[in-house]
Amino acid sequence: MVKRAGAFRSRTRHKLRKVPRTSGKVSVTKFLQKFKEGENVIIKHEPTIQDGMPHPRFKGLTGKVIGMQGYVYKVLVMDGSVRKILLVAPVHLLKVKQ
Repeated sequence: MVKRAGAFRSRTRHKLRKVPRTSGKVSVTKFLQKFKEGENVIIKHEPTIQDGMPHPRFKGLTGKVIGMQGYVYKVLVMDGSVRKILLVAPVHLLKVKQ
């Protein structure tokens, strides 16, 4: 068998980078964000923190929080016509403004 070429963050040099103006330390409040069940969130990657980061194909998608698993949130997203459940750390999520 041939080994698969590429890993989780392969070909993401520009996708998962921060603009110099926003680079620097991540605030603690981003880590400690709380979301309620049923709340809508946007998946916005924080490139400096790899732990709990969803796959880059889900960048910018909107989903619904359906629960917690440990310290990460279960987020229901539509990938085309398929429902998928992602495990995402709170640092990679943004609340949708109503």
